[in-house]
Amino acid sequence: MSDPNSPNRFNEEKATYAVRGGGESPDLAAGVAAIRNVLKTLPARPGVYRMQDARGDVLYVGKARALKNRVTNYTQVDRLPKRLQRMVAQTRSMTIVTTNNEAEALLLEAQLIKRFRPAYNVLLRDDKSFPFILLRADHDFPRVQKHRGARRAKGNYYGPFASAGSVNNTLNALQKLFLLRSCTDGFFKTRDRPCLLYQIKRCSAPCVGRIDQAGYAELVGDAKDFLAGKSTKVQSKLGAQMEAAAANMDFELAAVLRDRLKALTFIQGTQAINAEGVGDADVFALACKDGVMGIQAFFIRGGQNWGHRSFFPAHTAEVPEDEVLTQFLTQFYEEVPPARTVLLDRELTEGELLTEALGERAGYKVALSVPQRGDRRRLMEQAKRNAVEALDRRMAESTTQAKLLREVADLFELAEPPQRIEVYDNSHIQGTNALGAMVVAGPEGFRKGQYRKFNIRNKDTVPGDDFAMMREVFQRRFARAQAEDPDRDAGDWPDLVLIDGGRGQLNAAKGVLEDMGIEDVCLVGVAKGPGHGREGREVFHLMDGRDFTLPTNAPVLFYLQRLRDEVHRFAIGAHRAKRAKAIGASPLDEVPGIGPARKKALLMHFGTARAVRGASLEDLQRAPRVSAMVAQQVYDFYHSR
Repeated sequence: MSDPNSPNRFNEEKATYAVRGGGESPDLAAGVAAIRNVLKTLPARPGVYRMQDARGDVLYVGKARALKNRVTNYTQVDRLPKRLQRMVAQTRSMTIVTTNNEAEALLLEAQLIKRFRPAYNVLLRDDKSFPFILLRADHDFPRVQKHRGARRAKGNYYGPFASAGSVNNTLNALQKLFLLRSCTDGFFKTRDRPCLLYQIKRCSAPCVGRIDQAGYAELVGDAKDFLAGKSTKVQSKLGAQMEAAAANMDFELAAVLRDRLKALTFIQGTQAINAEGVGDADVFALACKDGVMGIQAFFIRGGQNWGHRSFFPAHTAEVPEDEVLTQFLTQFYEEVPPARTVLLDRELTEGELLTEALGERAGYKVALSVPQRGDRRRLMEQAKRNAVEALDRRMAESTTQAKLLREVADLFELAEPPQRIEVYDNSHIQGTNALGAMVVAGPEGFRKGQYRKFNIRNKDTVPGDDFAMMREVFQRRFARAQAEDPDRDAGDWPDLVLIDGGRGQLNAAKGVLEDMGIEDVCLVGVAKGPGHGREGREVFHLMDGRDFTLPTNAPVLFYLQRLRDEVHRFAIGAHRAKRAKAIGASPLDEVPGIGPARKKALLMHFGTARAVRGASLEDLQRAPRVSAMVAQQVYDFYHSR
């Protein structure tokens, strides 16, 4: 069997064909005709189908046990709900991918939904990767660290955790309890005395020999037991060691063990969710009110609560709850490995198929179950309560947010409440490491996955010229928008643009848009008023030359200040990261063919990058780990200038 996680598992080019029709506007008859054209050549095999509009944009991705039977249903429009009738009316082509079985089709469906984000599929809107704890296995003294993304490093992965905060809490616990190192291998090699973590009893200082390899391996074993849920075993072991140290009059060691035991007891007592006896499980409960759905997830590993998170899938109107939960789970487990037990608050119509697909992807047996009694049932009841409460909070926030957006529309004379607000700011220190930043907000709050930063690349820009920087940012942002979405139907054009700055920045942005022929985007400058805004007296500059302030207790002012503060935070954070990277940069980084090892060898031999630049070819050839060819490259790079 091929690797279920391989990105090339489904060869779409060999198994795909499309039938296209004409027509731009929605037309139910044209949509049905396009689907019937596809039906003529459809096999009665498992697979995935994509419905596309006249431009080729994907409207819907679906899977089927028998493609011909499933797609036939779309031609019987009287039996379709209104939502699917609208979809058929927009359909002008279909793309078909056949698979070996229905489980493979379910997995491929989740991949394609994530890739195309279709308008008629239930979508998991949370696009953040989940953090894990990695206990590395590629070093004599393994490092413990937080990890996101592809799991390429050799070691033990523990997770997923619901948030970075829950990972950090567990990492702190591991450091207090087991004194494991968290430093990089490079930092570890260069130490000649213990760092601060050793002084505050968060590390055993293996870098300078304060613990031998066998002793450190024992700590690693205890940490693995703890992460596997065997905290009682670790507690008993620490208690026995403390008593033995006290009996041997080694009171210093006994005090260290006592502190570790207290830390473990504290952690056990701060579990907000009692999951003892549950083992490894993911818990999901769905709540629905007025057509809005929320899903609460608990992550339990080894009987320990590793956090919980609320999800609010998109495009759930007119979709049955059973289907929403199934679609959510297939997309959620697209990247996250499932626990061996997945607890749900209801039976799923396609539960057996989902079980087969998750097990095939994970490489081990996965069981879906609805708990009926005991600890698991109590845990599920808690998840259901959390789901309802989270949905209530979400709906209350949405109501407040909708009211604020209506006030924003009235304030800036917009026809409708803005669905997409973009906020811009620049950041630099006397012109160095300059960049622009954009944050995006909408009815659902900040859309952090759509934040952007713009490195200022124009060499003609005078360092520190905020107006020129703003012009470059707007030129690049809206030139791309015109190229990628000229019809403005993808939802990526702003209804309102806020600029952190005064009349000068506003005019710079306005001039760029006028040169590009864009005259219908509302621009507003937000400048600090008297006292530099400390009294909340921001001045709002409009494109027609008007200026105004708002009452200091106006809710809409607080909302606009929050938008301005968010772009300011993002811009400063991006600038700091760029500055930190520049501080660690070396002139040798510009030389082609010079990697970290050779760069270090040259610096160790010559002392400075300036000395390398002035070295003769013979001197470069004598440097360790530098071949004649590399020496020639370095010499030519500097002397050809």
